[in-house]
Amino acid sequence: MNLSTTIAAKLVPGANLEDEDLSGQNLQGVNLAGAKLTGANLNRAALSGASLEGANLIGTQLEGADLRASLMGANLMQADLTEADLRGANLRGVNLMRSRLSKATFAGAFLSGANLMGVNLQGVDLRGADLRGANLSNANLHGANLQQADLQGALLNEANLEEADLQGANLAGANLAGANLLCAELENANFNGANFAGACVVGTVLDKG
Repeated sequence: MNLSTTIAAKLVPGANLEDEDLSGQNLQGVNLAGAKLTGANLNRAALSGASLEGANLIGTQLEGADLRASLMGANLMQADLTEADLRGANLRGVNLMRSRLSKATFAGAFLSGANLMGVNLQGVDLRGADLRGANLSNANLHGANLQQADLQGALLNEANLEEADLQGANLAGANLAGANLLCAELENANFNGANFAGACVVGTVLDKG
């Protein structure tokens, strides 16, 4: 979809695009660093290569959007990222609390220091993602694909990792206190210095003799 002249003129760093309808728009490579996009409709928008660093995306609709972009430090609290493509996206330090992430793809994404506390990540693709120091406390990671993910020093206390695939993941120094790892796949994972106090490891590689 071609951008109208009016919309194109608004696409600048720090722009106020609150409640703007940008659904289906081609926004590849635009610089919206620090922009206010609260409540905006970006469903199915193409944002690959865009800069949304430090942007306010609280409550933004991003269903099916291509977000292979730089979102470092952005606030995505309560955002709808259903089926969004975030492969390789820069999400360092983002706030994703209470966001909707059903069927989103985070393979190879950079999520170090991100706030995912209590977020529903059931079945989400996080293969090879950088989650060092991320807060995943109480998160629902049931059936999530975390193969080769880097979770060094991550907070996973009370997280639901039932049937999650953690093969080859780096969990060195991670806090897994009280986590549910029932039937999780943990082959070749690194747990050096990890805290498993009170965690459920029934059916995992850890309780095999």
